[in-house]
Amino acid sequence: MRIGTGYDAHRLVEDRPLILGGVNIPYSKGLLGHSDADVLVHAVCDAVLGALGLGDIGRHFPDTANCYKDISSLKLLEAVQQKAEERNFYCGNIDAVIVAQEPKLSDFVMQMKTNIANCLKTSAENINIKATTTEGMGPEGKGEGISAQAVVLMKEKD
Repeated sequence: MRIGTGYDAHRLVEDRPLILGGVNIPYSKGLLGHSDADVLVHAVCDAVLGALGLGDIGRHFPDTANCYKDISSLKLLEAVQQKAEERNFYCGNIDAVIVAQEPKLSDFVMQMKTNIANCLKTSAENINIKATTTEGMGPEGKGEGISAQAVVLMKEKD
């Protein structure tokens, strides 16, 4: 078994969609980034890559490469899953948290779990996603951005 952690944060800006866990969340702002800036999926990608000892998302999908401009982060997660399969590993489970003062995310968590599980070829029961606020503290609490953290357990296939 191997364990990995991931973290990502992006600024909230006008005129961008808010994508979290591959779900388009109705909100007045979205996350700024080269791809769709999905902090949750980016944190999961980093956690899986970390567990495999393969560095981070920027190493594999640099923001200087035009082919990743506005790409769905779920496509990046599918590519990370392929790297895991090539090394004979699969996802045991994930525990993740999204840190955002707004919007409320509880109605979207199940779809996020399903999206991530589908990319990682596992059951949604193996994916846990929580959302929390910072009670107005820091950039997330002031509505300046959203961050996410993830921990993954990768298991080697028999």
